[in-house]
Amino acid sequence: MPLYEHVFIARQDLSNAQAEGLIEHFGAVVTDNGGTLVDHEYWGVKTMAYKINKNRKGHYAFLRTDAPSAAVQEMERLMRLHDDVMRVLTIKVDEHAELPSAQMQKRDERDDRRRERR
Repeated sequence: MPLYEHVFIARQDLSNAQAEGLIEHFGAVVTDNGGTLVDHEYWGVKTMAYKINKNRKGHYAFLRTDAPSAAVQEMERLMRLHDDVMRVLTIKVDEHAELPSAQMQKRDERDDRRRERR
């Protein structure tokens, strides 16, 4: 099955538990439609570059899935209909990285990785 990475932004006035509940809810949508939720990360509340629906901040979440396209389309459809979700981004990838995402790594680990590329 194809591999996907999803990032979504939820409204800032949700609690952390409610934002993490959205991750579980959308993960369940994927598994109900024949896919698997490989990994998920809750990135916390972050300031956005511009206002979205009069919000300056939002709860960011990251999902890695292994799912058929129908499951991904259904999850995206439900995300776009959900009142608490402001933005959604889905990317098809060749493979999932084993490390945590760049948002979850410590700053010095990211700097080391940047030096190794040069």
